[in-house]
Amino acid sequence: MIKNTQLKIATFNLFNYLEPPNAFYEFERIYSAQQWAKKQCWITDYLTENRPDIIGFQEVFSIESLKLLLNGLGYEYFAVVDEPEVIDDFIYKRPVVAIASRFPIVAVAAVEPDTELTKALGLSEFTFSRQVLRATIDLPHLGQSDCYVVHFKSKRPMIEVVECKVATPEKNIIEHLKADIAGGWASTVQRGSEATLLMVEMIKRREATQNPMLIMGDFNNNLSDGVLSHLITNSLRFAPAFDSKTYLEKYCLNDAWQLFVKSQNSITTNVQQEATTELIRTPTHYYGASSSVLDYILLSCEFDTGYDDSFFSVSDYHTYDRHLINPEFERDDQSSDHAVVLIKLKLRH
Repeated sequence: MIKNTQLKIATFNLFNYLEPPNAFYEFERIYSAQQWAKKQCWITDYLTENRPDIIGFQEVFSIESLKLLLNGLGYEYFAVVDEPEVIDDFIYKRPVVAIASRFPIVAVAAVEPDTELTKALGLSEFTFSRQVLRATIDLPHLGQSDCYVVHFKSKRPMIEVVECKVATPEKNIIEHLKADIAGGWASTVQRGSEATLLMVEMIKRREATQNPMLIMGDFNNNLSDGVLSHLITNSLRFAPAFDSKTYLEKYCLNDAWQLFVKSQNSITTNVQQEATTELIRTPTHYYGASSSVLDYILLSCEFDTGYDDSFFSVSDYHTYDRHLINPEFERDDQSSDHAVVLIKLKLRH
């Protein structure tokens, strides 16, 4: 009997995961013992109910607390490549990403951008806003596979305005406007550069190892936006058509949602159903009256049914958003401001 015919992968923004009595960002932002217990319980309930095999986490401050929690839930393997920054002994900022797995993590590394390329792009002294984690995991049927966890730069403007009390109201508004325009663009440049430099390193790594690739995380941007769209580039402008098709698909990434839609359409075609229901993607984040998909899982061709030598298909795609669209205070008071995205991978026969 074939084992592990199904794998589950999730990306999970924990939203200020920091054990009291420490504070996140400002000295008064501290969970009470009851709030922290509720947050731990909420995370435990999701993982117990859905049982992902691999989870990429964002917004982790309390590394050891998370490791202990996960170990009690059967996640023997856990890794980080960075630590949050601590100021004034107990105020934390710059949370890190983490990964947990039921399967052996055989190697862990922080992704380092190519210094020559950063110079060529005019990015002096570039660093990722949150260090990117690469964990090589021994996956069933695939062997060593590279799993990347990211939390790209947010859209929060990188330039802050100092209020001038002697200035006119109009002058203050003008200063805010200039800072918002310039600071917002600075964040966009940072986010796009992070995605670009990471993708280049992933291609290098793929060429050297041939390992399957998975990337999961909070992208802080819609993937179809031009800022990040190169993450799923599948064509070249100046290359022989035959050569590019032969080699490109091995180095390209695919949005798990699109692979899920493809697999569902394939099933529908096979059973010759006349009436098909259009699949609608659920947002993962809400801000005021607007909503967007910010959390993604991208996969290499080993998970694409359109690739002749693929091993798995994306058989299910689930966005857990009950706490965002229909929250209950007792259950969801200390949850997350993002939905959790989970995909199921089914072994192809």
